[in-house]
Amino acid sequence: MNKSKTIAIVCNYALNPNRIGGMDRFYVAYNKRAKELGLDVHWYFSDYKETIPFFKDLTIFNSENKSLELFFINKIQKEGFNYAILVTHFMALCTPFFKQAKKSGIQKIIAVDHNPRPLEGFPLIKKLKNNIKGLLYSRYIDQFVGVSKYTKKHILKDYGFFLKNKTRVIYNGIDTSKFKKRTEVHKNKFIVTSHLRFSKGIQDLLKAVYKLPNNLKGSFEIDIFGEGPYENELKELCVQLELTNNIHFKGSSSHLNELFSNYSYMLQPTYMECFSLSILESLAANVPVITTTVGGNLEVVTDNVNGFIFEPGDVMALRTILKNIIEGKLQITNETNLLIENQFNLAKMVENHSTYLQ
Repeated sequence: MNKSKTIAIVCNYALNPNRIGGMDRFYVAYNKRAKELGLDVHWYFSDYKETIPFFKDLTIFNSENKSLELFFINKIQKEGFNYAILVTHFMALCTPFFKQAKKSGIQKIIAVDHNPRPLEGFPLIKKLKNNIKGLLYSRYIDQFVGVSKYTKKHILKDYGFFLKNKTRVIYNGIDTSKFKKRTEVHKNKFIVTSHLRFSKGIQDLLKAVYKLPNNLKGSFEIDIFGEGPYENELKELCVQLELTNNIHFKGSSSHLNELFSNYSYMLQPTYMECFSLSILESLAANVPVITTTVGGNLEVVTDNVNGFIFEPGDVMALRTILKNIIEGKLQITNETNLLIENQFNLAKMVENHSTYLQ
């Protein structure tokens, strides 16, 4: 294997035939661009249960939900794979893994940070451990990439401000051509697209809906697309609050790019976010977003311009926004897709990431 012609992309990410989202499209487009540059790409994912036609052009290695770091290092050692470049996505930064990878002969390592931080920040012990890891292992990473200004700020805060000169921002982007644009207002139809876990704050949405005046509860509906470990708790809460006529759990869908246009707003009451692809996707479909101030959300959503903003956990603020929209007192009429098409498109994301391959 020609060391100068093969790169490895290691992603702590499960490929799912029922979810073809923004990152999935990025992987395919990035693979195509790398091949145009004369490079072969080996992809390492945490799970890939079946052959998915969408990924047919990718050379994929599956760790089967076992340690992806160990799986990758063992693959190099046992099969003699030599890589000129390693790029990681969704992986913890500044760990012994990067030292092992560098010592295997990899010339350049790029670590892309998509990881959100807790709303209240890391505990003191965690902060100290991160600082130590930065001192010990950052030397083995040639470039840190944050997917938002928020992420870059926290890379430096977590691992050391001495990393400033080798840390940059590359925003996520989406293929806007894949999204059906909303051309008419679908009054009081809301969509949630989210992994169903506590940190996404969907329980706050249910509580906000519960607090709406009873006379409004027959005039709107909310469809929730997604699966996750908090799903049963959310469904039970929905029953307890007698919201089953308003809230509908739809499971995962691989056709969200077509479904967004059927809604008036997307709801994202999250406590933790890095830089949300769901927000980009909704805006690309010309559907405004109701979301919180966390992470990189404010780098793309402007209050009263392409969405509405509230503080995470503020159930009453969310309730007020919903009430005013349902009563016709609040409305976004601007075209929201143009910002995404111009600044957060997939081609721009791929080109920025591919600069490390040349």
